[in-house]
Amino acid sequence: MMKKTLAGLLLLGLTACSGEPEAPVQQPVPVEIYTVSESEIPNIVELPGRVEAIRVADVRARVTGIVQRRLYEEGSHVRAGQPLFAIDPSELRASTAQVRASLQREMATAANAKAVVDRYRSLVEEQAISRQEYDAAVAASREAQASVAQIKAELDAANLQLGYTTVRAPIAGRSRSAEVTEGALVSASEATLLTQIEQAGRVYVTFAQSSSRIMDVRRGIADGTIILDENDRSEVQLVFEDGTEYPIPGEIDFLDFSVNETTGTVNLRAEFANPTGLLLPGEFVRARIFVGTRKGGFIIPQKAVTVSETGGVVMVIDDEGKAAERAVELGAMTGSMWIIESGLKAGDKVITSNLQKIQSGIPVTPKKPEVKSNGSGTKATPKTPEASPAAKPKTEAAQ
Repeated sequence: MMKKTLAGLLLLGLTACSGEPEAPVQQPVPVEIYTVSESEIPNIVELPGRVEAIRVADVRARVTGIVQRRLYEEGSHVRAGQPLFAIDPSELRASTAQVRASLQREMATAANAKAVVDRYRSLVEEQAISRQEYDAAVAASREAQASVAQIKAELDAANLQLGYTTVRAPIAGRSRSAEVTEGALVSASEATLLTQIEQAGRVYVTFAQSSSRIMDVRRGIADGTIILDENDRSEVQLVFEDGTEYPIPGEIDFLDFSVNETTGTVNLRAEFANPTGLLLPGEFVRARIFVGTRKGGFIIPQKAVTVSETGGVVMVIDDEGKAAERAVELGAMTGSMWIIESGLKAGDKVITSNLQKIQSGIPVTPKKPEVKSNGSGTKATPKTPEASPAAKPKTEAAQ
């Protein structure tokens, strides 16, 4: 009996050793999912742009001379008409004095000619002189008066040129650094640039969009795919290079109706309030232009997207219940959601959790919805008739 039992055990052991061990079955990884569905989403166009001052004035020399002094502090706010530079006025003062002397001489000549006319008037009535002599005296008086008027105009021009030796601010705004220093020769014929003044309480941000993209937007508006707001306004939000957003939104105030032949783009411009001077002229920013809303769009949570050098990647659950990698074309961000331009369709189940633990081909299973708290710190459990004392038979309760 002992031998038989030992033989049976040996036979059983040989049978077990001869067979291959079964591979362990991989358990599905529980994951959270987001089911993709069509919805009405913001139609956002992202473009790079440059900040421009709403008004810029070039301060240039209007007379030729040597700069004597700079009369303003560089970078300060200046008012309209404030003196900025003093140009040596010596030469123009001398010219003005010459013109003034010529005026005095002509005025004396005109006064003498008028006195002659007054004397000849009574003599011609008495026929003491000929009518021809009287007419010649009248003509000489008028010529002298015309000379006086001409010299007065020359004196006004000389005074105007003399006034240009004090260079004043044409507009109020923030001044830039001086382009010339004391002792520099500036020229009226060359219109030497002295400095610039910028008004940046409100600023422009200019963009360039491809003509094909503009055409797509127009088609969307025409066929009802894109719905503008009731005022047909397009709000714009700015994002700085460090990723922070400018807190004050602007709006598109200009759209060019011609295409740049070299670049194939159309120019757009938005206007922004800049009360604190945070937006600096010449600064590069990124703009999010909200051109109404778009029907039939897809959005997914930001945490579901992995951004790589080639674009966005998400993990979805395929028909076999396994994780599958899917490349998507990312649009703009709206809140904590990514707008998906292509790569997904309605009904796709996008995985939003455990992305570091799963790879393509691994079985996954969606997590069951968590039971919400009933407010007392414990999970609410649905009552059954067996669990309810009131549902128990009275005989049982009496026992």
